[in-house]
This record gives sequence, structure tokens and C-alpha cells, in this order.
Amino acid sequence: MFYTTLQVALGGAIGAALRFLAGIGMFKLTGPGFPLGVLSVNIVGSFAMGLFVVFAAKTSNTHLSPFVMTGILGGFTTFSAFSLEAYTLFERGQTGAAGLYVLASVILSIAGLIAGVMIARGLFA
Repeated sequence: MFYTTLQVALGGAIGAALRFLAGIGMFKLTGPGFPLGVLSVNIVGSFAMGLFVVFAAKTSNTHLSPFVMTGILGGFTTFSAFSLEAYTLFERGQTGAAGLYVLASVILSIAGLIAGVMIARGLFA
């Protein structure tokens, strides 16, 4: 368990640094305005998650999953994990659950952020 946790921590540090650099790079490329950095990271991370899931399954390299999927890709973008979970539900034929998961994740995450902002504004006003 310790080794797996270490893999996740190391991968997370790598993914977070990559996200930071990608965000800066996209900002320098396109300037302020629409959050293209976040959008790009989410798309690239989700694409990489799709590639790795199939690679790990086909080559039996699942021992790398904590480092790559939870660590690097989780640190790079949690949206890749969200995308994988939604797709897995859809692929299993649970389209209703997949739709509910997507809607609940987006709506409740934004609601959680709004609640946090409002509480923090009240506390630190």
C-alpha cells in the first residue's frame, strides 16, 4: 500500500506540474479570456486516459495504473477520471446512470463551488 501511495504521489506531482505549465503556455499563446488552458488540459487528459486504459488492459500493465491514471492524469486533470467513469457507465449500457452522473457531477460541483465562495465571502468579509 505504501508503494502504491508513493506512485500516486509522484505521478500527481508530475501531472500537476504539467497542468501548470500547459496553462501558462496556453495563456501566453492565446491571452486572457476563454479558459482554453483548462479546456485543453481536460481534452488531452481525457484522451490520454482513453489510450492508457486500453493499453493497460491489452498489455496487462495494470501495475502502472496508480502512477499513470490516478497520479499523472489525476494530477493533470481530474476530468479524465470523470470522463472514464461516465464512459464506463455508458459502455455497460447504463445510459441513464451515465447521464445522471454527468449532470450531477457538473451541476453539484458548480453548486459546491458557489457555496464555498459564498461561505468564504461571509467569513472573510
